[in-house]
Amino acid sequence: MDFFFEDLPSTSQSTPKKGPEDSRMREDTDHDSLRGKSSSVSTTDIQEQHSSSGIDDISRRAQELVEKINHNRTSDQNMIDSFQETLIEKVTEMCQQMKEHMYTVYEENSDNMQVKLQELSEVLESCTKLSHELLEASRALASLREGLAISQEIEL
Repeated sequence: MDFFFEDLPSTSQSTPKKGPEDSRMREDTDHDSLRGKSSSVSTTDIQEQHSSSGIDDISRRAQELVEKINHNRTSDQNMIDSFQETLIEKVTEMCQQMKEHMYTVYEENSDNMQVKLQELSEVLESCTKLSHELLEASRALASLREGLAISQEIEL
């Protein structure tokens, strides 16, 4: 839609942005109207094009930000996954080392228990022998007492 503004005052209520492009357009429009020439491009068309390009720019920036956020999220997830894998490896390695140490301690304890059980067995065997010897000595003393008691009775 083309509007021709020659001698009409501007009735636009929107406030255009003050940038180099807007001031150049206003200068061109003012210059043309001063000379009495008609412009084939309207102010509304320029504002619509400027608004459209501004919206497109904002949309593009928003899309770029969303893509950047998604990229950062993917990067964070990859970092966490890598950390988790490394942590699992370290924990698994530590558990394996603990198992190996535990088995080493079990083996040392088993060896020590074997030595102690052997010593206990020898002590118990010795106690059994001493118990038998004591029983024999007790019987021998009992026999001696009986013999002594009989001989005292005979003497009496």
